[in-house]
Parts: sequence; structure tokens; C-alpha cells
Amino acid sequence: MIAIVLFKAALTVYLISAVVYGASLWGRKVMLARFATWLMLTALVIHTFSFAAWWLAAGEGPVVGFIETSSLFAWVMAATYLAFQLKTKTRVLGAFISPVICLFMVIASVRLGGTVAAPAILRGSLVTLHVILSVAGEALFAVASCAGIMYLFQDGLLRRKKPGGFSRLLPSLGDLDRINHLCLSWGFPLLTLGVLAGSLWARIVWGSHWQWDPKQIWTLMAWGFYGFLLYQRLVTGWRGRTAARWSIAAFIILLALLMAGKPFFQTWHDFL
Repeated sequence: MIAIVLFKAALTVYLISAVVYGASLWGRKVMLARFATWLMLTALVIHTFSFAAWWLAAGEGPVVGFIETSSLFAWVMAATYLAFQLKTKTRVLGAFISPVICLFMVIASVRLGGTVAAPAILRGSLVTLHVILSVAGEALFAVASCAGIMYLFQDGLLRRKKPGGFSRLLPSLGDLDRINHLCLSWGFPLLTLGVLAGSLWARIVWGSHWQWDPKQIWTLMAWGFYGFLLYQRLVTGWRGRTAARWSIAAFIILLALLMAGKPFFQTWHDFL
């Protein structure tokens, strides 16, 4: 199947990009980071074609399933990071983001050929919209956490007054904080719209917006936590290290809620 071939090709280039990003950070070479950025762009293009091929083969939006959602998560992270390259000097941030992208691509690849089909009741345009918006929001939160990790790394070097050769390689604290802020500002509305789309579909199918499904509960908890974090940034004025630490903590909580509880509870989202 051409979609699987393209997916594996994208995964391979993503992995090479991650290695080159790591080498650029280890060897303190800006040129390697630039090359890695082009590799990631190449992987993103191939990845996009794999989605198109999947779409044509399935005859509908290929995002309702474990492979597709994990793959979409990686795609949004890569696209978001590359978009930031147009406005900020954050090439080496790829050394922190590319391993996460590869992780989700590898997770998806493990299930290639063994996807559990979503039940017919969970297929439709609203479900596709729900998944796309929710996954996009969560992927932006992942980028925010990576920016937060690099912010703390860079801030620690500056506070110890030991930036060394990294000073010309690492992005500014201002750029990293801006990325963190923008990802939260866009990710939260996307997740909100995704939750609303899913709630509307639940109302149409089951007659109620709320089903006490464990995945609904976990998502609502994560949504509330990120709403609190965004409020603190916009109203209270959280910036810098505080915002970075909380964005990292929020994403860890998100992963824990969405993944750790699944083996212990039955949910309508078992196909993911």
C-alpha cells in the first residue's frame, strides 16, 4: 500500500533529521541544524503525501484510529515547528522536538497493519473534526513543552554563566517564551473546539453531550488544567521559567491522563 510506504519513508527521514539535530547540538554546528531543518521539511512533505494516499484509499478523513491520530500528532508538531522557523531563530529547538515527533511516528508504526477499526457509530464528519482539532491542540501543547524544556536549559546555562560555544547556537529566551505562549494560545482553542465537536456528536448519537466515558473525563481534566495555565499567562502575567515549568508539567499530566488510565478502564475510544 502506497500510504504505508510513504509513511515509512517519512519516519526514516524524521529519524535522520533527529540524529542530525542531535549532532548539531553535540558538535555545536549551526550548519548541521540547518541541514536537519531541511530534512524535517522533506519528511513533512512525504508525510503529507502519505495522508493523502491514506485518504484516497479509505475514502474518508484518515484520522479516526490509533495509527492516524499518532501520525497526525507528529505531523502537527513538525509543521508547527517549521512554521516558527519563519519568524524565530530556533533551529536547534529541533533537537528537543524531533525526538518527540519520532516517538509518535514509531508508536504509530508499531500498529501498522493491525489497526482496530472504529465502530460505525463513531464515524462521520463531526468525529473526524473532533479528532483533528483535539489532536492538533494536544500537539501544540507538546511543542510548548519542548520550548519550555529548552527555555530551562538555556536559562540554566546563562544563570551559571557557562553558555560557552552554545551561546551562538541556542535560541533566545524571548523566542522560546514566545513559542510557548503562541502554542498555548492556539492549542487551547483548538482543543476546546475539538471537545465541543465530540460533545455535539455524542448528543446526536446517544442523546446526551456527556457519557461519563473515561476519555471524556481525562480530556476535560486536561482541558481545565491548560485553561488555568493560559489564564495565568494572559491575566496573571506568567512568563519565563514559571510558564516553562508549568507547560512541561501540564503536558506530563496530559500524557498521564490520556495514556495511563486507558489499560484500566473501558472506553468508546478503545480503537485509538
